[in-house]
Amino acid sequence: MSAPTARHPSSGRDAGWLMGADLLAVGLAFLGQILLVNALMAEHYGWMVLAIDLYASLFLVVDLGLPTLLARDGANAPHLVRPAVARTYRLQALAAVPFVLLALAFRPDRWLNMDAPEWLLVAAGLTAVAHIASYAPRSALRALGEARLEAVSKVVERGVTVAGYGVLVGVGSTSVTAYMGAFLLGACAGWLFALGLMLRSAPAPQNPVSLKALGKDWASTKHLLVAALPFAITLGALPYVVRLEKFLVAASGGAEIAAVFHVAQLAWLAGLVVPAALRSALLPVLGHVRGQPVNYQRELHRALDMCFGLMPYGLFGGYVLVAVLAPFAFPAPYLDGTYGASAVDLFTVLLVGWAATLLATPTYTSLMAGFRPWRFTQFIFTVLLLAALIGYGLIFGMATTSGATLYAAALASSLSAVALLVLSWWMSGQSAFVVQRRDEWWLTVLGGSFIVIGLFTQTAWWVLGLSLFAFTPQAWRALRSTHR
Repeated sequence: MSAPTARHPSSGRDAGWLMGADLLAVGLAFLGQILLVNALMAEHYGWMVLAIDLYASLFLVVDLGLPTLLARDGANAPHLVRPAVARTYRLQALAAVPFVLLALAFRPDRWLNMDAPEWLLVAAGLTAVAHIASYAPRSALRALGEARLEAVSKVVERGVTVAGYGVLVGVGSTSVTAYMGAFLLGACAGWLFALGLMLRSAPAPQNPVSLKALGKDWASTKHLLVAALPFAITLGALPYVVRLEKFLVAASGGAEIAAVFHVAQLAWLAGLVVPAALRSALLPVLGHVRGQPVNYQRELHRALDMCFGLMPYGLFGGYVLVAVLAPFAFPAPYLDGTYGASAVDLFTVLLVGWAATLLATPTYTSLMAGFRPWRFTQFIFTVLLLAALIGYGLIFGMATTSGATLYAAALASSLSAVALLVLSWWMSGQSAFVVQRRDEWWLTVLGGSFIVIGLFTQTAWWVLGLSLFAFTPQAWRALRSTHR
C-alpha cells in the first residue's frame, strides 16, 4: 500500500500543471482535427462532431455531480478517496441505465438532420460514458494534490486518440466509424490510466470506513445525492452553454456549415482549457477554506490576478496561431467563404466570449464552492436560458444566409459569455470583490475590446491593448503560489 500523501491542493501549482497538460492535449487534439478534416468529407466530419457533442451532452447528467463534490471535499480526508470513488461508480452505473434506454428509444441524432451510421452513434455514446467514468479518479487525484498525475492522464488520452487517427490516415481509411473508434480508444485509455494512478496514489482507507469524515454531505447515500443534485442538474445543462449555437446552426443550415462553425470553435474551445484548469485547481482550495473568509478572499484575488495576466496572451496568441496555422491545416472551403464565412473571422468574434469566460473564473468557482449549491444551478440555467434566447433570436430571427447564420452564432456565443460573467458577479455575492478592483476591470475590458476590434478589422486598434501585459508580474506571482 502507498504511504499517505503529503501533498495538498494548491491553486497556483495545480493550475500550472493542469494548464500545461491541457494546452499540450489541445495541441494534440488540434492535430487530430487536422487529420480528420483532411481525411473525411465535410458531411461525415459534421456527423462525427455532432455525434460526439450530442451524446456527451445527453449522458453528462449521469455524472450525478459526485466528482465535483469529491474535488471539493476530498482534501478533508485523503484516506477516504478510494471508497468515495467506489461509491461514485456504483451510483453512476445505476443512473446510466435509463439514459442508455432513452437514447436507444428516441434516437436524438435524428433531431439534428443527421443520417449517420449506427455504429458511429454507438461509439459516440460509449465515448461519452468513458469520459464520465474518468471524472471521479481525476477529481480524486486533484483533491490529493496530485493534479500533475491528472495532467498526465489527459495527455495520454489525447496521445492515444491522435495516434489512432494517424494509423488510419496512414492506411488511407476514409471511414468515419473507424475514426470514431479511435476516439473511443483514447477515451478508454485516459480513463483507465487515471484510475490506475488514483489507486496507486491514494492512501489506504482506515477501518471502519466512514465517508462522513469527508463532510456531512457524505454521511449517507441520500444526503450525498441531495447534496450533489444541484451539480448534477447543472452538469446536465452546462454542455449546451458552449454547444447550443452549434446545434442551432445545424438545425438551421445542416451539417456542412455546422462543421465550419466547429472549425472556428476548435481554437476557441482549446483556449477554454485555461479557465477550466483554473476552475479545477481553485475548487478544492476554495472548498477547503470556504469557512475562512480571509483565506477565501485571498484565493479569489490570486485567481483574478492570474486571469488578468493570462488574458492578453490568450487573445494575441490564439489569433496568431489560428491566422497562421489554419490555412495550412484546413481545406480552403473552411476559410475562403465557400460556406458563407471564414472560420478565422468567426474565431475572432468568439475571442470576446473566451475573454469573458476567463474573467468569470473566480466568481464562477466561488458559486460552485459556496454553501448554497442550488444558487450555482440557478446561475447555469439562467445563462442557458439567455444563451437560447440570444442564439435563437440571432440565428433564426435575423440570419437569412449561411454566412449570416455563422456570424450570428459566433456573436450569440460571445454575448452569452458576457452574460455569464456579469451574472457570476451578482449571484456569487462577490460584488464587493469586483468593485474593490474596478480600475483593473476597466483597463481589462477596454484593452480587450481594442484588441478584438483591431484584430477583426485588421487595423491598429489592437496596439491600445498592449497595456494589458502590465498584469504579467502579478499573474506570475499568483501562479507560483504553492501551499503544502
